[in-house]
Amino acid sequence: MKLANFICFEATVPELQACERDGVIAELVKSLDEAGKLRKGKCKDVVAGVIEREDEASTGMGKGVAMPHVKHRAVKSVIAAIGLSAAGVEFFALDKQPVYSVILLISPEGNPDEHLQAMESIFRHLQQEKFRRFLRMCGSSEQVKELLIEADEDPSL
Repeated sequence: MKLANFICFEATVPELQACERDGVIAELVKSLDEAGKLRKGKCKDVVAGVIEREDEASTGMGKGVAMPHVKHRAVKSVIAAIGLSAAGVEFFALDKQPVYSVILLISPEGNPDEHLQAMESIFRHLQQEKFRRFLRMCGSSEQVKELLIEADEDPSL
Protein backbone atom coordinates (compact mmCIF):
# COMPACT_ATOMS: atom_id res chain seq x y z
CA MET A 1 0.00 0.00 0.00
CA LYS A 2 1.35 3.40 -0.97
CA LEU A 3 1.57 6.20 1.60
CA ALA A 4 -0.24 8.57 -0.77
CA ASN A 5 -3.26 6.22 -0.67
CA PHE A 6 -4.04 7.00 2.96
CA ILE A 7 -2.03 10.01 4.15
CA CYS A 8 -4.24 13.10 4.30
CA PHE A 9 -1.90 15.80 3.01
CA GLU A 10 -4.41 18.52 3.98
CA ALA A 11 -4.02 17.43 7.60
CA THR A 12 -0.21 17.65 7.67
CA VAL A 13 1.07 19.77 10.54
CA PRO A 14 4.62 20.89 9.59
CA GLU A 15 5.10 22.73 12.90
CA LEU A 16 3.33 21.07 15.80
CA GLN A 17 2.37 23.55 18.50
CA ALA A 18 1.93 20.94 21.22
CA CYS A 19 5.00 19.98 23.21
CA GLU A 20 3.70 16.81 24.88
CA ARG A 21 2.32 13.49 23.62
CA ASP A 22 -1.39 13.94 24.33
CA GLY A 23 -1.38 17.44 22.89
CA VAL A 24 0.29 16.22 19.70
CA ILE A 25 -2.31 13.48 19.35
CA ALA A 26 -5.14 15.98 19.86
CA GLU A 27 -3.59 18.40 17.36
CA LEU A 28 -3.28 15.73 14.66
CA VAL A 29 -6.78 14.35 15.24
CA LYS A 30 -8.18 17.88 15.08
CA SER A 31 -6.32 18.43 11.82
CA LEU A 32 -7.94 15.31 10.33
CA ASP A 33 -11.32 16.47 11.63
CA GLU A 34 -10.88 19.91 10.05
CA ALA A 35 -9.96 18.19 6.77
CA GLY A 36 -13.34 16.42 6.91
CA LYS A 37 -11.90 12.94 7.45
CA LEU A 38 -13.74 12.08 10.69
CA ARG A 39 -17.45 11.55 11.25
CA LYS A 40 -19.10 14.66 12.64
CA GLY A 41 -18.71 15.12 16.38
CA LYS A 42 -16.20 12.27 16.86
CA CYS A 43 -12.98 14.26 17.32
CA LYS A 44 -12.90 13.95 21.14
CA ASP A 45 -13.77 10.24 20.97
CA VAL A 46 -10.90 9.60 18.57
CA VAL A 47 -8.43 11.57 20.70
CA ALA A 48 -9.49 9.55 23.77
CA GLY A 49 -9.17 6.29 21.81
CA VAL A 50 -5.67 7.08 20.56
CA ILE A 51 -4.51 8.16 24.03
CA GLU A 52 -6.02 5.05 25.60
CA ARG A 53 -4.15 2.90 23.05
CA GLU A 54 -0.96 4.88 23.66
CA ASP A 55 -1.27 4.35 27.43
CA GLU A 56 -1.23 0.58 26.84
CA ALA A 57 2.13 0.72 25.05
CA SER A 58 4.03 3.64 23.58
CA THR A 59 4.21 3.85 19.81
CA GLY A 60 7.39 5.89 20.06
CA MET A 61 9.51 3.58 17.93
CA GLY A 62 12.80 5.30 18.64
CA LYS A 63 15.04 7.15 16.19
CA GLY A 64 12.86 10.26 16.52
CA VAL A 65 9.58 8.80 15.24
CA ALA A 66 6.22 7.72 16.65
CA MET A 67 3.25 6.03 15.03
CA PRO A 68 0.19 6.37 17.27
CA HIS A 69 -2.73 4.40 15.87
CA VAL A 70 -6.23 3.23 16.68
CA LYS A 71 -9.16 1.47 15.09
CA HIS A 72 -12.25 3.65 15.43
CA ARG A 73 -15.78 3.89 14.02
CA ALA A 74 -15.22 7.60 13.24
CA VAL A 75 -13.57 6.75 9.90
CA LYS A 76 -14.80 4.89 6.84
CA SER A 77 -11.34 4.07 5.51
CA VAL A 78 -7.74 4.14 6.70
CA ILE A 79 -6.50 7.70 7.12
CA ALA A 80 -3.30 9.21 8.51
CA ALA A 81 -1.86 12.59 9.38
CA ILE A 82 1.76 13.64 9.80
CA GLY A 83 3.06 16.12 12.35
CA LEU A 84 6.59 17.45 12.74
CA SER A 85 8.26 19.04 15.75
CA ALA A 86 11.59 20.84 15.46
CA ALA A 87 11.99 20.88 19.26
CA GLY A 88 11.03 17.25 19.79
CA VAL A 89 8.26 15.76 21.92
CA GLU A 90 8.43 13.36 24.85
CA PHE A 91 6.61 10.29 23.53
CA PHE A 92 8.03 7.67 25.89
CA ALA A 93 9.94 6.21 22.95
CA LEU A 94 11.80 2.93 23.25
CA ASP A 95 15.16 4.70 23.03
CA LYS A 96 14.02 7.37 25.54
CA GLN A 97 14.79 10.10 22.99
CA PRO A 98 12.45 12.88 21.80
CA VAL A 99 10.17 12.33 18.80
CA TYR A 100 10.36 14.74 15.87
CA SER A 101 8.08 13.02 13.35
CA VAL A 102 4.63 11.63 14.23
CA ILE A 103 2.41 9.66 11.87
CA LEU A 104 -1.08 9.21 13.32
CA LEU A 105 -3.05 6.33 11.77
CA ILE A 106 -6.79 5.81 12.23
CA SER A 107 -8.49 2.78 10.71
CA PRO A 108 -12.10 1.58 10.62
CA GLU A 109 -12.89 -1.11 13.18
CA GLY A 110 -14.02 -3.69 10.64
CA ASN A 111 -11.00 -3.89 8.33
CA PRO A 112 -7.92 -5.24 10.16
CA ASP A 113 -6.12 -6.20 6.93
CA GLU A 114 -6.16 -2.65 5.61
CA HIS A 115 -4.96 -1.38 9.01
CA LEU A 116 -2.02 -3.81 8.97
CA GLN A 117 -1.13 -2.93 5.38
CA ALA A 118 -1.04 0.77 6.21
CA MET A 119 1.04 0.15 9.34
CA GLU A 120 3.46 -2.01 7.35
CA SER A 121 3.85 0.71 4.73
CA ILE A 122 4.55 3.38 7.34
CA PHE A 123 6.91 1.12 9.28
CA ARG A 124 8.83 0.12 6.13
CA HIS A 125 9.52 3.76 5.30
CA LEU A 126 10.33 4.76 8.86
CA GLN A 127 12.97 2.03 9.01
CA GLN A 128 14.92 3.91 6.32
CA GLU A 129 17.34 6.37 7.92
CA LYS A 130 17.29 8.55 4.80
CA PHE A 131 13.48 8.77 4.85
CA ARG A 132 13.44 9.74 8.56
CA ARG A 133 16.07 12.40 7.96
CA PHE A 134 14.27 13.90 4.93
CA LEU A 135 10.92 13.83 6.74
CA ARG A 136 12.39 15.68 9.71
CA MET A 137 13.84 18.31 7.35
CA CYS A 138 10.48 19.08 5.71
CA GLY A 139 9.36 22.62 6.46
CA SER A 140 5.97 22.63 4.78
CA SER A 141 3.02 20.41 3.96
CA GLU A 142 4.03 20.55 0.30
CA GLN A 143 7.53 19.25 1.09
CA VAL A 144 6.02 16.37 3.09
CA LYS A 145 3.72 15.52 0.17
CA GLU A 146 6.61 15.58 -2.32
CA LEU A 147 8.72 13.35 -0.07
CA LEU A 148 5.96 10.77 0.41
CA ILE A 149 5.17 10.61 -3.30
CA GLU A 150 8.87 10.18 -4.05
CA ALA A 151 9.18 7.51 -1.34
CA ASP A 152 6.23 5.60 -2.85
CA GLU A 153 8.08 5.56 -6.18
CA ASP A 154 11.52 4.75 -4.73
CA PRO A 155 11.35 2.23 -1.84
CA SER A 156 15.04 2.82 -1.00
CA LEU A 157 14.22 6.35 0.14
